[in-house]
Amino acid sequence: MRIHPIGEAGVVEETESRDPNDFSRGGIPQAILRMAFPLILAQVLNVLYNIVDRMYIGRIPGSGRDALTGLGVCFPIITLINAFAVLAGNGGAPLASIERGAGNLLGARRIMGNSFTLLIMFGVSCTALFFSIKEIVLTTFGASAVTLPYADEYLSIFLMGTPAVMVAVGMNPFINMQGFAKAGMMTVAAGALLNAALDPLFIFAFGMGVRGAALASVISQYVSAAWALRFLTGGRVTLKLRLAEMKPDFEIIKRILTLGFSNFVMSLTESAVQLTLNSTLALFGGDLYVGVMTVVNSVRQVVMLPASGFSQAASPVIGFNYGAKKYSRVKAAVRFMMIGCFSYSILAWALTMLAPAALIRVFNKDPALIEAGVTSARQYFALFFVISLQMVGQNGFLSLGKARHAIFFSFLRKGVIVIPMALLLPRLGLGVAGVFLAEPISDVVGSTACFVTFMLTQWRMLTREEKAADGSSSGGVTLPPSANSR
Repeated sequence: MRIHPIGEAGVVEETESRDPNDFSRGGIPQAILRMAFPLILAQVLNVLYNIVDRMYIGRIPGSGRDALTGLGVCFPIITLINAFAVLAGNGGAPLASIERGAGNLLGARRIMGNSFTLLIMFGVSCTALFFSIKEIVLTTFGASAVTLPYADEYLSIFLMGTPAVMVAVGMNPFINMQGFAKAGMMTVAAGALLNAALDPLFIFAFGMGVRGAALASVISQYVSAAWALRFLTGGRVTLKLRLAEMKPDFEIIKRILTLGFSNFVMSLTESAVQLTLNSTLALFGGDLYVGVMTVVNSVRQVVMLPASGFSQAASPVIGFNYGAKKYSRVKAAVRFMMIGCFSYSILAWALTMLAPAALIRVFNKDPALIEAGVTSARQYFALFFVISLQMVGQNGFLSLGKARHAIFFSFLRKGVIVIPMALLLPRLGLGVAGVFLAEPISDVVGSTACFVTFMLTQWRMLTREEKAADGSSSGGVTLPPSANSR
């Protein structure tokens, strides 16, 4: 066993020398792939929460298209709720991973406990806030007189599950970062499969329509949250969720929010983008094109899953080895993440270009929606393969704890590029096409800037640290930290 300081005078932390998920050993590709397959499956199952709702709602006899559009109007709020979960979860998990790699288990547990406290606070606050302003927000987000009743029915019930969404989404990264990708997958699978089973029962058999879809989601989210808490308080995990470490520590909370703010900004700007796209499409194309955007966004969520899961699998491996000062292994993990994301994104782009109609029919078979959707989908996904650059750069920054870089590039692609383009291009004579073309513009400009900056800053830094470590191990003289500081 080893003894490690936690940074406080007189306090030490004992850690076991044999960690079953020690990412500083073994092959990098094997470690990432071992994490990747459960995470990709978890991503698929996670999207089922909303995708299955859309598939069934779009088939409600007589009102499917309007109900689907109403559900699409709810997306900005649902995205914002998830943003708060990601703020605490994805802000805390990389920090905990770095501390775990350095051997500081007590510090890692404190980060996890404070993340949980934040999630509970966010869950209660978001529920109260959105209940009080939901009708105003839905109207602002593009709901018409026809679609507002469907949107209001769905959201009124969905909000009851907000605390569960926070826990399920926000605590699952702490399962994954410890190497338990299969258990993390089960957090999602438990709720997603239950949701898929309950949707047709509540929507059609009980005649509840969109209210049934929302109720199925709420029940499923509470099941997912219960699974995550049960696992994190059980005996298998290295970092166990304990009441003692949930006491708010404002220095830790500051670190969590600083790092998590990147993904929060990404989700926040995604919500703002959805608001902008829906409201602009409602103005230039009406409910039909709001429905098209709902379907196109759904397709995007599905085709991005493998790349997203793969990059997330690389994150704990990168963070652990960075904390352990294994810089050559950090670079190997980043390199493998690049290859996987680049390769998949080309295949996904080809699929969206060649078979948009088949992808749209998964959600709705209305001829008018399909006719409008095929053209719009090809415009929207025109340069989709470039998004892999953003995923590599963004996850690379986050895995290394570089919050400010990640925040900037999160906001650049969506807030600085997509929103202005979506507002400007339709008014320059492009109409609804201008809204859909805003996405490929942002893919090229924002993603390229993120990736190039990562390579010029973090990759070079890792190369320097790797050379310094090699020089030290080969006999170079290196002063200890205490001597250097004098």
